[in-house]
Order: sequence, then structure tokens, then C-alpha cells
Amino acid sequence: MPARRPKLGVRPSLLGRIALPSAHSLRNPRLRLAERRCAVVTRCFHSFAAGMDNSRVQPGSTGEALVELILASSSPYRRKLLERLGVSFVQHDPSVDETPISGESAEALVERLAIAKARAAATLYPQSLIIASDQVCVLGDSILGKPGTHTRAVQQLEGASGREVLFLTGLCVLNASASTVQSAVVPYRVHFRVLSHEQIETYLRRERPYDCTGSFRSEGLGVALVERQEGEDPNALVGLPLIRLVDMLTAEGLDVLRL
Repeated sequence: MPARRPKLGVRPSLLGRIALPSAHSLRNPRLRLAERRCAVVTRCFHSFAAGMDNSRVQPGSTGEALVELILASSSPYRRKLLERLGVSFVQHDPSVDETPISGESAEALVERLAIAKARAAATLYPQSLIIASDQVCVLGDSILGKPGTHTRAVQQLEGASGREVLFLTGLCVLNASASTVQSAVVPYRVHFRVLSHEQIETYLRRERPYDCTGSFRSEGLGVALVERQEGEDPNALVGLPLIRLVDMLTAEGLDVLRL
């Protein structure tokens, strides 16, 4: 019966143990052929491993390992914004308690929650660069979040009618391996038109913005609700200030224009 070919599913730890042909194998053609095949497998494995290592190096870099980027958010809107930068990332829901602390200002709230989300994700991704954000809007003395229901959305928009609403977005970039944190709060002001109940109902029926802060979906029909906007980055309204984020990523050595 002809000798069976050795299986290719050899553990990598065993590949380095292949020795030079023995005197016995030199006299046995079948053993000599088997050893040659194992030597080929060894060379292929090491070439593959080297290729895998090289694939982790950022193009144009000096050889540093490419750090995994994590978006600590379940928001599809933030995911779409981050995709605009052309970076590869993993999306993760950090699931933190977003209850405000008694007496906490809106600015302090969004910055604290952005950092908390990043740190929650760091427990699962301890070697990664983590992006997190949080958003509220301020109407008079009230802090508004996502309405969740149609009734609350009507109440939020009736309150915003003819008034200025301040949107605050907390942003955090956490280098989990170095335990360094960059954070900021990016403001954006929206001046709403005077809205009738019919206009509000039409907008809510068409957009259903119940998962949007202040019931305002600026990238959709929400633009018809406003007279003017003021701020450094309109992306902040959607929940991820890309201009400030690019600055933070650059500070971590990640230049999105050199990927």
C-alpha cells in the first residue's frame, strides 16, 4: 500500500522542529520525499506569517503596528459619519448608564458620558483607539435627549418652535493601551422657525426622528424646521463632530489623509 501524504494541518509550533534528513531517510526514498514536502510546508507557513505581520503595518509608516479603531456607539448615524473618513473600524455598543448626576450641567454630562462610553469599550478592546460621543440639547433651562415616543417628540418640537436650541456633543478619543484621553464638547446652535402643529405632525410622520436628540434630524426633512444654524461643524448635529475628531486622531498618529 502506498504511503499516505502527511496532512497539511500541522500545528505551527511543530513546523520549526523539522530536522535535516537522517541517514535512514537518505536510504529510504519515501521518507526523503515526505521530508521534502514538510520542508516546503514550513517555508510556506513562514512566508504566510511574515505576510500577515506586514499587513498590520500602516502604509507610509515606519513599521508600527496598525491600531484597531473602535466606535463605541450603536448609532447608525455616527457609523455613517465615521465611514466618511475612510477608516476601518469596529462598532461596539458600550451600554452605559446615561442618567444625569444631580446638579450636573449639560456640558459636563455629555463629556462625562463620552468618556464613560470609551472606557466601557476599553475593557473589551484594551489595545485599541476608541471613539465615543454623547449628545443632548438645551432649550431654556431644560436638557433634552432622544424623545423615544411620538408624544414626547411633539412636546420637544412645540417647545423649540420660534426659539434657539443649543446642541452639545461630547467627544472622546481614548488610547486604551496608553491610558490617555482626549475629550471636548462641541456646541452647535439651531434657530427654529415658528412651527404649526400640522407642520410638526407632518415632519414626524415622514421622518420618525424618535432616536434623534431633540427630535431633530438635520440631515433629512429637519432642515425645513430651521431658520439658521451656527457652529464650527454641522456633523456635530448628527452626533459626531468630524472636524474635531480628525484633530484628535492626528494627535494619536492616525492621519486619515495618509491611509
